[in-house]
Amino acid sequence: MPYVDRQNRICGFLDIEENESSGKFLRRYFILDTQPGSLVWYMDNPQNLPISADCVGSLKLTYISKVSDATKQRPKAEYCFVINAGMRKFFLQANDQQDLVDWVNALNKATKITVPKSYDGQHNVETQKALLDNLVPKKQVSYRTDIIGGVPIITQMQERGEGQEGSERELLQRSHNQLPYFLGRPTQDKTVIKSGYCVKQGAVMRNWKRRYFLLEENSMSYFKSDLEKDPLRIIPLKEVHKVQECKQSDIMMRDNLFEVVTTSRTFYIQADSPEEMHSWIKAVSGAIVALRGPGRSAATSSCDSE
Repeated sequence: MPYVDRQNRICGFLDIEENESSGKFLRRYFILDTQPGSLVWYMDNPQNLPISADCVGSLKLTYISKVSDATKQRPKAEYCFVINAGMRKFFLQANDQQDLVDWVNALNKATKITVPKSYDGQHNVETQKALLDNLVPKKQVSYRTDIIGGVPIITQMQERGEGQEGSERELLQRSHNQLPYFLGRPTQDKTVIKSGYCVKQGAVMRNWKRRYFLLEENSMSYFKSDLEKDPLRIIPLKEVHKVQECKQSDIMMRDNLFEVVTTSRTFYIQADSPEEMHSWIKAVSGAIVALRGPGRSAATSSCDSE
């Protein structure tokens, strides 16, 4: 579901059909900001991208006339809704029915009094021209996007052609929409309690990277992607002292941040939404209770200031 970030903007992941009538939906991170009156979308949460990374698409709220459920228009696209903006229709897919309802209501509320009036023919032409200019996604010419396990990894590079970029985009399909519950790698005989992508802070460089997390009965591990067989690290649950929401998220400039405190290290992990953050905390805490027994679980209170 969309959530409100520290700047009072509505944010969340959606899939968008960037090329009209293509039927191909790409995973994007959306920000609805009523202050400048715009809806913008990025390859990933901007907190996880290089500082100079720009949005890949934007739409002024003044051009949106209506946002509605598009189930009948796109019966094969689950949880689909449409944004009507001038001569263009944007079809998007939400994560579930409640996510769809929340986004439709939020967009309609933000745009209900911003529909421009048409005064004459010249005004209409100028308006449509401005709309078309605004709707064209901005080209990412200074970064390379590698899709690893359905996750966009951006690195700086020289300008490249549309052919390469198009082949990469085709890999970012609907499967990524199931995050953080999508599990592409077979689990064999192990019991998986929860799985999905989060962003974690590195131990040495203190940089933030998107990793695939897997919570099992005795451990929590993370991988480069859901296609990898060997984990980058395994965290035994018996070594976990605390799992909790972190109040230092304001200092670290991270939303939806929680921490897993072990004997040797504190792991700072960022979920995609407040709901997912609490879901991970609850899942890890439950696994610890099952492993150690009642009364010996890891603490789940707010982190203490040190």
